[in-house]
Amino acid sequence: MKLLKFAGAVLAAAMLLAGCKDATTPAAPAAAPAARTPVTTAAIEAEAKGFIVGTPMATRTVYVFFDPQCPHCAVLWQQAKPLKNQAKFVWIPVAFSGATGMAQGATILAAPDPVAKMEENEASILAKTGGITAASGVDAQQEQVKKNTELLTRMGFESVPSIVALHAQTGQLVTAEGSMPTAELAARLGLQAPAQ
Repeated sequence: MKLLKFAGAVLAAAMLLAGCKDATTPAAPAAAPAARTPVTTAAIEAEAKGFIVGTPMATRTVYVFFDPQCPHCAVLWQQAKPLKNQAKFVWIPVAFSGATGMAQGATILAAPDPVAKMEENEASILAKTGGITAASGVDAQQEQVKKNTELLTRMGFESVPSIVALHAQTGQLVTAEGSMPTAELAARLGLQAPAQ
């Protein structure tokens, strides 16, 4: 019985730390793939649009691609909060889950306070109540979410959350897919793990 409980706990942890995959499945043969874009912070700065959480003038920037419908993204949202005083987190909405995620991502981008709207959405996703109600009149922001999604795909990422940053100590490019605990996220980014 203990072994069965342990196996269940391991499976639950593995699912929690995984990521949400692209839900699109082409019905017909796909067209030629778009040219691959190397994963760089410069490409993200040039093409993506998101919102900032943390210290806007921080020298360290962490880019997080997320889908508003992704429960793993909601977990990472919570796990990243203790690190926001060490880096500027730029949360970039994409639409891996389809039209609902696209509309919610556009609503977050269009909000007067995107951080508060994101907080509302992620709390709803964690509570399994579906996220925020999409706003109308956010066509320009939906187009940006589409562009964000295309960039993420061109860079070769296959799930969200996807993280891109420069390591705070070495300056090396860091990429990761999926959620992770705060201490692991801090280690991966070269930041200080918060005191327990």
